[in-house]
Amino acid sequence: MSNNNLDTLRQNFLEARSALVKAQKNRKPESVTDYIFAGLNKSVHLSELFGDKNDLFVIHNMGTRCAYCTLWADGFNGVFDHWKDRASVVISSPDSVETQQQFKTDRQWRFTMVSTADNTFASDMGYHNEHGHQPGVSVFTKTADGIKRVADTPFGPGDDFCAVWHLFDLLPEGSNGWQPKFTY
Repeated sequence: MSNNNLDTLRQNFLEARSALVKAQKNRKPESVTDYIFAGLNKSVHLSELFGDKNDLFVIHNMGTRCAYCTLWADGFNGVFDHWKDRASVVISSPDSVETQQQFKTDRQWRFTMVSTADNTFASDMGYHNEHGHQPGVSVFTKTADGIKRVADTPFGPGDDFCAVWHLFDLLPEGSNGWQPKFTY
C-alpha cells in the first residue's frame, strides 16, 4: 500500500472519529439513580464519587479474573494524575471490597474502587447480562436536576482505550495472537 493510500485511510479514520465524537455529544443525557456501592470502610453513593468535580468516569471492570480488564486499568493508572485533574475516576467491579483492595495494592493502582456486588448498577448501565460482566466506561455529570449519564462505550481488544493494541498494529505481524497476562 502506498503512503498516499495510508494517508487517505488515516484521514478517513480521523473524520469518522470526529463524527463519532459529535454524535456522542448529541446523545440525550439519561437520569440515573444515586446508586449505593460498597467502598473502602463504608458504603458510598454515586453522587459522592464525583468528589469536587462535576464529571465522573466509572470504569466497568470485570474484576480480578480478567487479564484484559487488568491491562486497561494498568494503563489508566499511568495517566491517572492527568485524568483526575479534569474529572473524577472510579473503577467498579463485582469483586468484594477486600478482594479489590488487595488487587489494587498488588498492582499499585491509585484510583478509587467500588464494588457492584450488591447493587444493579452494572446491569442497569448495560455492563452485566446473562453472559456475565462486560468491560467499558460510563460517563456521568452532575446537574441541578441530578446525575446524568452522558456517554458510555464498551472496551475490547483494539479499542481506543488501550495503547498496546495500536502499537502492536504497527508491528509487521501485528499482535500475532498476543494475550495479556497478570504477570510476565
